[in-house]
Amino acid sequence: MRRSKLELCENVICALAKNALTLDSLAFECSTNCVSLQEQLDFLVNNDIVSIEISRDNRAFYVLSRRGLAISRTLKVAKRLEKLQTDLETAHTLKIIPAFSDKEKV
Repeated sequence: MRRSKLELCENVICALAKNALTLDSLAFECSTNCVSLQEQLDFLVNNDIVSIEISRDNRAFYVLSRRGLAISRTLKVAKRLEKLQTDLETAHTLKIIPAFSDKEKV
């Protein structure tokens, strides 16, 4: 199934939260091709979420801006809350299911 643009942006932000990456390494990290990734990077750069830094050997690295770091932290919190909600729902479901002892006949 194809990922949405929002999911790809989320993957890019999460990958860049770890460290600065080139276009090729970012495409590998996000499991996508360079053409669709470049479109999303242009969007992220235009909205001041990602910035481009040029190294001494003229290689372009993509890094998160301050705004991108804030979005990354927000995404991490949202994922933790989603996992917590899932865990609570599972625990609640396990309480509802009746436990049968070995002596009881079904």
